[in-house]
Amino acid sequence: MSQIISILNFEEGFKATPYIDTEGYPTVGTGFKIGPKGAALSNYTFTLPKDASDAWLESFVNQTIAKMNASPPIVAALSKCNEPRRDILISMAFQMGVAGLAGFKNTLAMIAAGNFAGASAGMLSSLWAKQTKNRAARHAEVMRTGEMTVYAGLLQ
Repeated sequence: MSQIISILNFEEGFKATPYIDTEGYPTVGTGFKIGPKGAALSNYTFTLPKDASDAWLESFVNQTIAKMNASPPIVAALSKCNEPRRDILISMAFQMGVAGLAGFKNTLAMIAAGNFAGASAGMLSSLWAKQTKNRAARHAEVMRTGEMTVYAGLLQ
């Protein structure tokens, strides 16, 4: 069973009340941008319940998957993935956009060839891994092993 919603809730974090994200955007829930960069938080006076955030997140995940399915290199990689590895590619696309994931040309080619150890190493040598070290390390481990063991006890 897919654990993508749990993975994204863990990796992105959940906040019921609006906050300013690291890039200066008003944000709520599991990393949902709700306004333009620099907008005042006083414009957003609501609380987002966790179940509503999860429903919203599921909708965003479905949109992300649809966009991923329009990219031949991503589709080729997905075809070689078991569910945990698929969840990792979806998480990466959610975090950096489908275009960002598509930029991992060598990694995607290694996945499509079944070279998961090479793909894992490629993930860890990227700028993305330098920017989100812990998340990238967890994702690369799942890609290498095909198992969610690294997330044991972390997901709800």
